[in-house]
Amino acid sequence: MAGLVGGTGFGIWMSLSRPMMDTAMITMVAGLLGSTNPFVGWLIHLAIALFAGTGFGVLLGQFAQRLAPALVLGLAYGAVWWAVGALWIMPANMGMPVFEWNDVTGSSLGGHLVFGLLAGAAFSCIAQMTGKRTGTAGG
Repeated sequence: MAGLVGGTGFGIWMSLSRPMMDTAMITMVAGLLGSTNPFVGWLIHLAIALFAGTGFGVLLGQFAQRLAPALVLGLAYGAVWWAVGALWIMPANMGMPVFEWNDVTGSSLGGHLVFGLLAGAAFSCIAQMTGKRTGTAGG
């Protein structure tokens, strides 16, 4: 669920951000399947966000029970996904240069940080509301 919360925030960011030739970033995501339809971009994006959110819970959930650590870990996790996804995987799949700084990757960094911040906050809130602890760090 935390991944979908973060993904929704990031998806809004990508729907509004137009760093290249007045093209919304969410449309660029649709390009991963050869489409220009923003709805397809949202479906792809939310599937990735669900996967990334699950990874956050599995890898960092035991350390993200409280809000402050969850926010810091979320920001770091978003930055890692930016490096792997936006700087490497997506451009490589679209025949673009990898690990290149430009207007698109700069805007994408902001979106990935929004994802991480929201996913971390949502994970912590859900863990506290349900009273569930994962791993040994929570006791």
